[in-house]
Amino acid sequence: MKKQTSLFQAFIVLGSFLTLAFLSNKFGIEIHLAIFAAWFISMAVGRYNGYSYKEMEHSITRGIFDGMGAILILLAVGALVGTWISGGIVPSLIYYGLKVIHPSIFLLATLVLCAITSIATGTSWGTVGTSGIAMMGIGAALGIPAPMTAGAVLSGAYFGDKLSPLSDSCVLSAAMADIDVIDHVKGMLPVSLSAFSITALAFTIAGFTVGGNTADMTQINIVMESLQSNFNISLLAFIPMIIVIILLVLKLPSLPVITFGSVLGIIWGILFQGLNPVSAISTAWSQLSIDTGVDFIDSLLSRGGMDSMLWSVGIIILGLGFGGLLDSIGIIKAIADKVYKHISNGGILTIFTIIVAFLGCILGSAMYVSLVLTPKIMARKYDEMGYSRRVLSRTAEVGGTLTAGMIPWSDNGIYMATILGVSTFEYLPYMWLSYACIGVVIIFGFTGWFMWNNSNDKRISFINDELERENQI
Repeated sequence: MKKQTSLFQAFIVLGSFLTLAFLSNKFGIEIHLAIFAAWFISMAVGRYNGYSYKEMEHSITRGIFDGMGAILILLAVGALVGTWISGGIVPSLIYYGLKVIHPSIFLLATLVLCAITSIATGTSWGTVGTSGIAMMGIGAALGIPAPMTAGAVLSGAYFGDKLSPLSDSCVLSAAMADIDVIDHVKGMLPVSLSAFSITALAFTIAGFTVGGNTADMTQINIVMESLQSNFNISLLAFIPMIIVIILLVLKLPSLPVITFGSVLGIIWGILFQGLNPVSAISTAWSQLSIDTGVDFIDSLLSRGGMDSMLWSVGIIILGLGFGGLLDSIGIIKAIADKVYKHISNGGILTIFTIIVAFLGCILGSAMYVSLVLTPKIMARKYDEMGYSRRVLSRTAEVGGTLTAGMIPWSDNGIYMATILGVSTFEYLPYMWLSYACIGVVIIFGFTGWFMWNNSNDKRISFINDELERENQI
């Protein structure tokens, strides 16, 4: 006889998990181990409530199976990033972005360049570690305050990351909400574009306020010359990106489109960068190593390849299994029942979702913790209120991913502060895109704008069809 999981038991499991995640981050232990250990804490509670080990094991494997599409896409994304860098596609984007730099528009250019780089590569971390580093150096040469430059870098990096189907967090958000990654991107568009317009205006005004009239352009020239000496920079490099974007917009399946994009990267590497076929193909797995003596170029060349995604793949596998387990033994229901009774409209639902996601980052010290837990806790309420899962995945991402860099002890906070050389509390006031996104998504919640219903959701339609079939029987 199975017993209903109590709220106290749910707090034991999640509290233990969040504690393990915090300690993992504090002592430099991989977050994967915290999630794996949480499996067994959850199974102990499940066994106490009468669930068999076989049932719980099946729920883990079922959860992982449901997210295999995301895992396959991530591997393809790794290949794409690796081949696009070695093929000169990403370097060309950066090069032409640098050509528009001027002190008065530097902050706006930084925002736009990092957004383009992040969309092209699908990674805010990679963007900050490549374009972001370059822009910090350029900003210093132009006399721009470092915290403000860091804010522009992060705003651009997070904007592109949230709109790119190549992003691991984007894919994870979609997987945990049980929707297609392209549907997630469509859900993010109204919020992201509105917030980006506000942010661009703010950085434009700030740029004219702090931009120096006499600036040393040496740093810019060094970066551009290094790019030219190591890559064959060409406008033709934009062709693969345009092709991939068009194919994705046409709603062709993500996996073959992204894989085709990596094939184009290999071709560009052979035709335009002079790579031999074996080396060009190998960049789909791991990036070529090179020592140019310029840190920015060396950092750029180290990105990408399938092997660079294995860390994220591990997180997703363990997270999906954990989510399936939490759902099957009733922990999600115990928490949801307590939270749901306070939600009466779309605006309050949005605020609660953001709070849950933000707490996941604070207590779990990692963006991935938030993206795993938030959709699981809030999904049923979105279904009951008739909102599309696109709205859920969007709000979870705004509350979890866009706030992760604000927390000094989170994975994002530590990485961003270390790479940019600016403390979290220094750049925090300038994370204008994150604040704008939070404000816009809450406004949408209360006004009902872009709060789509779930009548067209494939998952909901499937469930309704099944219920109707059972009633007929």
